[in-house]
Amino acid sequence: MIIIHAAIKNEYENEIKTGHYGQKSLDRYGFVHCSQLDTYRLVAPNFKDDESERVLLVIDTEKLNCEVKWEDGGGLDFPHVYGLLDKGAIIGVYPHLWSETREWVPNKELKQYANQ
Repeated sequence: MIIIHAAIKNEYENEIKTGHYGQKSLDRYGFVHCSQLDTYRLVAPNFKDDESERVLLVIDTEKLNCEVKWEDGGGLDFPHVYGLLDKGAIIGVYPHLWSETREWVPNKELKQYANQ
């Protein structure tokens, strides 16, 4: 299954050099927050006022070496990754696109993962 995670670009670029990503999230929450492609539109507004440059990590759960639990995010279940994201499980990294009014603009590249 394909899931996505929005990461701060420079934090991702620095941490992935170790071969993994997600330590900061694990330390803070105990897991890495993710979503499905079709539910990310509900998550994106959380970052609307954050000026940090973000990237969307496309993750293949079949390639993870840790557990993914589907847990309640306020009436809808979201995938939470209970471990570091292995570099090999991150199959795509795309810029997080915003409109002029700071609404998320879905990347055209994400369409290729929609049916996986």
